[in-house]
Amino acid sequence: MSPGGAHVTVLLEEAVDSLAIKNDGVYMDATFGRGGHSRRILSSLGENGRLVAVDRDPQAILAGEAIGDSRFRLVHRAFGELSEAAAEAGISAVDGILFDVGVSSPQIDDGERGFSFRHDAPLDMRMDTTQGETAAEWLARAEIRDITEVIKNYGEERFAFQIAKKVVAARVEQPIVTTAQFAALVRETVRTREPGQDPATRSFQALRIHINQELRQLEVALPQALDLLKPGGRLVVISFHSLEDRIVKNFMRAQSTADSLPKGLPLRADQLPKPKLRLIGKALRPSTDEVAANPRARSAVMRVAEKL
Repeated sequence: MSPGGAHVTVLLEEAVDSLAIKNDGVYMDATFGRGGHSRRILSSLGENGRLVAVDRDPQAILAGEAIGDSRFRLVHRAFGELSEAAAEAGISAVDGILFDVGVSSPQIDDGERGFSFRHDAPLDMRMDTTQGETAAEWLARAEIRDITEVIKNYGEERFAFQIAKKVVAARVEQPIVTTAQFAALVRETVRTREPGQDPATRSFQALRIHINQELRQLEVALPQALDLLKPGGRLVVISFHSLEDRIVKNFMRAQSTADSLPKGLPLRADQLPKPKLRLIGKALRPSTDEVAANPRARSAVMRVAEKL
């Protein structure tokens, strides 16, 4: 989100250029958001091209209705259901797939969604508000062990156990149902933090990742994307968190390396398992100018691979 309030798509030109758009190609935008990447892809496609976009946020689906283009189809699903989304749109193979993972600026800036401690609102945090458990509902039933694991693993928070104990003790007195309540509990527990960072930052991030199963969604989506890609098709992934980027990096690295087999097997060279992907360039980060114009772009990392 820019200072003026308009949504700013990160690495817009770089991501779409990396797809190497074909005039009559078929593409998927696995994370529609507010449609920045989708609109740019459509502007590069010819009249016989096609774009299928996917998003699980009902507000994103509503925003997508503004795109009146016969080449475009928007499917209401999580990107972990990429294969189902493709089937629903009537496609079985694509020339390129783009992921821009993580929470979007509109979700953060809409206080009522409960993603941010900067607004006092219901502690919801669901990207798809039509289904699933809210953050408040999970905190009301989770055990100390579970809360500790989530905050430690997804927030990399060293005070995770103390926060979990505080939450469980506090909910006996009063249900934790707002962002302000949860943030206050965390701030009371976390006494030291990096300069300029709110003590609640890591815990809010962890809770959001858990409620939406963001890392698991990415883990199951990448193999589906590989299966959907045609030979020569491009996979482009933008991530904003080290845990996300690690999943992407490890997947691309594993798929771009021939399977290692025990020595001495009676196999010819042409019988050895072949890599499925070829890495394209190095990991790319936003320019200094882009980060200055849109500070939320600062942690973005883009990786690109091509199916062999």
